[in-house]
Amino acid sequence: METSTEGAAEAAGGGVADVDAPVVGEQVAGAQDVTVTAGASVATAPASLSPSRASDFMQCPLLYRFRVIDRLPEKPSEAATRGTLVHAVLERLFDAPAVERTAPRAKSLIPGQWDRLRETRPEVVELFADDPEGERLARWLGEAERLVERWFSLEDPTRLEPAERELFVEAELESGLKLRGIIDRVDVAPTGEVRIVDYKTGKAPRPEYAEGALFQMKFYALVVWRLKQVVPRRLQLVYLGSGDVLTYDPVLADLERVERKLLALWEAIRLATETGDWRPRPTKLCGWCDHQTHCPEFGGTPPPYPLPVRVVVDGEAAGGSGAGPREAQALPVTVVGGEGSGEGSGGFSGESQPLP
Repeated sequence: METSTEGAAEAAGGGVADVDAPVVGEQVAGAQDVTVTAGASVATAPASLSPSRASDFMQCPLLYRFRVIDRLPEKPSEAATRGTLVHAVLERLFDAPAVERTAPRAKSLIPGQWDRLRETRPEVVELFADDPEGERLARWLGEAERLVERWFSLEDPTRLEPAERELFVEAELESGLKLRGIIDRVDVAPTGEVRIVDYKTGKAPRPEYAEGALFQMKFYALVVWRLKQVVPRRLQLVYLGSGDVLTYDPVLADLERVERKLLALWEAIRLATETGDWRPRPTKLCGWCDHQTHCPEFGGTPPPYPLPVRVVVDGEAAGGSGAGPREAQALPVTVVGGEGSGEGSGGFSGESQPLP
C-alpha cells in the first residue's frame, strides 16, 4: 500500500523500513538485526526487500540508498498520512458485526483513528502546525471521509469476512533473499481460492501504466505462493480516489517472472551496496523528493557513504544502473468502475460466497 503502515510493521519484524527514520529502540529495518539506541547512528547492508523499497530502487537507486542505508528523515505528507488514516479505518470497521459495517459507522471511526495516529506517529502533528484555527485539518479530515464513503460504492463490507487484515508476510527464497510486506486484506473462499486486496487512496492509473501498478500485488502473490504453495486466484486494487477497481488473475508463470525480476534487482542492490555506486535517475517525480539537497542532480552532495566499499573489476556492471529485466508483455487487467461492484468473499471459517 502507499502508506507508512508497511514500513512500521516491517520494522517490528526486522523488515524494510518506510520513509521515516528509526526511533529509539526500534529495529533497523531492511538490514541485519541491529537495534538503534539513543545517540547512535547505525548503517547496515540491506537484508530484505519489500514492494516499496523495490519500487524505490527501480525509480532511483540513490533514493533507495537515502531511505534504506542512510535512513535520511523525510517530512510526513498530507496524502500519505491520509492514506494511513483511511487504511486504519477500513481495517477497524471489520471489528464490527457485518450488519453494522455502514458508511456512517466507518466515518465515525475517523476521529479516534486520527487521535491514535498522532499518538503513535507524533511527527504527523507537524502537518497542521500552521493551522491554528483548524480549517485545513477539517478539510483534510473531510477528504478522508469522502474516500471512506466511496469505498462503499466499490465493495460491500456486510458480505465480506476477511481471513486476514494488515497481514505481515515474509518468505525466504532459495537464493536467501527475504521478501516482506503488509497485505491490506486477504479473502479466502470456502473452495480455498485466495484474493489479495489492496486499498489505494489515489486515482487508478491509465491502462498503459497498469503493469507498474500491479507490481506490488504480484510481489505479494509471490510471497503467498512461496509460503502456502497457493497461487492467489485474484489480485485486486481498490482505488478510492477515482472509484475504480483493477483486478488481475495471476498464473504460476507470472510469479516465476516476478521472482526472476526480484533476484536480478537484488543482485543490482547488492552490487551497489558493495561498491557505493548509487546513481540518481532523474524523473518527473524528483520534484516531490525530500532529498534534493543531497542529490547531485540538484547540486547537492550525498552524505559520506557509511559502508565499506570495494573496487569494481573490469566487466562488472555498476549496481546503481539497472533495476533488473522488465517483463516482456503487458498484463491483461480488468478495470471495474464505481457503482455497485461490491462482492462477497469469505474467511477461513466464516460463511462466504465464491470469489468472482
